[in-house]
Amino acid sequence: MSEKNSIEILKKLVSFDTTSFKSNLGLIKFIENYLNEFNIKSELIYDETKNKANLFATIGPNSQGGIVLSGHTDVVPIRKQNWTSDPFVITERDNKLFGRGSSDMKGFISLVLSRVSTMVEKKLKKPIHLAFSYDEEIGCVGVHGLLDLIKKKSIKPEFCIVGEPTNMEVVIGHKGKHAYEEKVDGFSCHSGQAPYGVNAINYASKLITYIEELNKEKSIKGPFDNEYEIPYSTLHTGLINGGTILNIVPNLCQFEFEIRHLAEDDPLKIIQRIHQYTEELLIKEMHKISLKTNISINEKLNYPGLDISESIEPVKQVKEILNNSNHKKVIFGTEGGLFKKELNIPTIVCGPGSIDQAHKPDEYISIQQIEKGGIFIDKLINNYS
Repeated sequence: MSEKNSIEILKKLVSFDTTSFKSNLGLIKFIENYLNEFNIKSELIYDETKNKANLFATIGPNSQGGIVLSGHTDVVPIRKQNWTSDPFVITERDNKLFGRGSSDMKGFISLVLSRVSTMVEKKLKKPIHLAFSYDEEIGCVGVHGLLDLIKKKSIKPEFCIVGEPTNMEVVIGHKGKHAYEEKVDGFSCHSGQAPYGVNAINYASKLITYIEELNKEKSIKGPFDNEYEIPYSTLHTGLINGGTILNIVPNLCQFEFEIRHLAEDDPLKIIQRIHQYTEELLIKEMHKISLKTNISINEKLNYPGLDISESIEPVKQVKEILNNSNHKKVIFGTEGGLFKKELNIPTIVCGPGSIDQAHKPDEYISIQQIEKGGIFIDKLINNYS
């Protein structure tokens, strides 16, 4: 099949600026109208503001089994990036299609939509479900409403493919992520009287040092999964803010840290140790000077890791279609862990494009990857017809 149609659809999808802090309704309505041309009904699941929505649609029989093809519609910001061309207009150069979201992951969605006519004509024996979400890029926020809808329908697909850019390689695992904000409330005074105050930055530093000690412990004691580039769970502090001027003992310091954990490694046990260290050592020490001091923690986001066996039938099926017996686990997170956890179905991450191009200026997907992804979806459809 020529990929002219999928490239035209990709041009349309990229033209919608669906940066995570903006509405995706223009794109969602486009997909809804497109599917309606084939008499396929879409269900939209809106967020509280009604400015964003997930889309769910089923092609084929209303029965159990089948497959879910999943993708997120949002993209990361272009702010402070120097693009050679308009990021929201597909530009072709050197057999590459440049545009924000071309690789991550509107390329996959365009391929799926370009095959809808084939899915209808083939009279599928098992259903193919389309599941397109919002706000994946800021912590897999939107997909929860989509998963709730699928659970209410009591649908039990055989497996799910999340079409994140993997160069059409089979991914059977990724780490989970938990992100937190710590707030340290100290006690101010003149810096000349520093011993009478509680320096919020100092206590934040002690806690950050402890978090780094836990990180080192993970690197030594594990658990380990050697299929990952970094085979253990990691902790990382990435943002910090505190103080006003140098001659005031700061009464406030805030910082953010994350845990990227193996699917088998419970991040809540790590958080329990951080709580224990905070309450039994730091806060007690702070209270010796002022009972108004405190350290609080707030979870900002979380999504589970993904880990499936290479020996299960869906993995074998996808490998056979691709004529590639290899698989891997990746450093980036996806909605795949949530599909597996919430729906209890095997979930594979596999899609066109490279994560190396995602989130960067002049993001692109090669036409070769579009063609390879198209062949994969064609063969997948044949398996269900």
